[in-house]
Parts: sequence; C-alpha cells; structure tokens
Amino acid sequence: MKTLTVAFTGASGLPYGLRTLECLLEAGCTVNVVVTQAAQIVASQELNETWPSRPKELGRYLRERFSVKHEEQLTVWGMQEWFAPMASGSNPGDGMVVVPCTMGALAAIANGMSENLLERSADVMLKERRDLILVPREAPFSTLHLENMLKLSRMGAVILPPNPAFYHHPKSIADMVDFVVARILDQLRIPHQLMQRWGE
Repeated sequence: MKTLTVAFTGASGLPYGLRTLECLLEAGCTVNVVVTQAAQIVASQELNETWPSRPKELGRYLRERFSVKHEEQLTVWGMQEWFAPMASGSNPGDGMVVVPCTMGALAAIANGMSENLLERSADVMLKERRDLILVPREAPFSTLHLENMLKLSRMGAVILPPNPAFYHHPKSIADMVDFVVARILDQLRIPHQLMQRWGE
C-alpha cells in the first residue's frame, strides 16, 4: 500500500483533514503527518480538542484515536525535522495532501520556500512528479491567491477546494465532509466506499 504525507495547517477545515487521515489508515496506507502550530489552535476551535504539542505525543494520540495497531503506520514529524523521509527526493513516498491548506502555506509552496518540513515535503513532491493535493481554506480568494493556485496547477499540483456537491443528498455534515474526502482519495487513487458514484 502507499506511503503518503498528510499536513494540517491553520486554515479552517480540520475535519476534512482528520477524516482523510482516518480513511488512509483504514486503507492500509503508511502516513507521515506534519502539523503546524496554528493547526493546534484550529483543533481547539473547530473540534474542541486539545492536541499534544510534541510530535511524538501527538503521534500516540492520533494512533489511539484511530486504533492504529502498528506504530510505524502513523508518524507525526516536527516542522524542523529535516531527516524525516519525505524531506528528500530519495524517499519521497507516493504523494502528499495538505488539508486544510492556508494561503500562506500555498504561497510558500508555490514559490519554493522550503523553510520547514511541510514546505520542503511539498517541494519534493513537485520535483519528483508525485501527487500533491492542496485543499485550500474557505472562499473568497484574492487575485494573488488565485495566481498562486494557477502557478501550482501548472506545476502539476491538484487544487481541490472543499466544495461539497448536493446531488448525493447529504443528510449530515459528516456526509458533506465525506464527499470532499472522497475526491481527495480519488486523486490519490485510494479505493473507498464513502459515497455512491454518479450514475451508479
């Protein structure tokens, strides 16, 4: 199964990120997780959860939350841990999703800043032509935001705004979250049963 990187930033939309992580783990993927300090604040605001600030402790917390049996299936890395595997093109993994993605993170990735592990990992995905999916925060977007998205799209990244459709007649917020997560999994080519497909 695939090895993937999931990054949480300080944008609104953390439920999308956690559900994505849960589905990847259920699919048997090995997942490297990067969490910004601002994402810790969002966890408190959107989920009423207090996450451990140290990566190893957060890793234990997430493994317990999702009943991960094998420790190596989920690893949380600090933002300055340059020896993390996805920091190098010699061990990039199969893809990366930043969900949710702030406009600051998107701009840094678009301009090759690589000043922390999140930005470096995304840079590696681009240069190695691996899947890079960015799920931006809520609208509206400025012209600069759109220009950065276009720039990244031309580089091969997928810009996937979390805009749920309604043709599947969602009954709950969870249904709407699953619609977006289904699109993320489709881009990563991960099989799922989150929703009925169009025409089925």
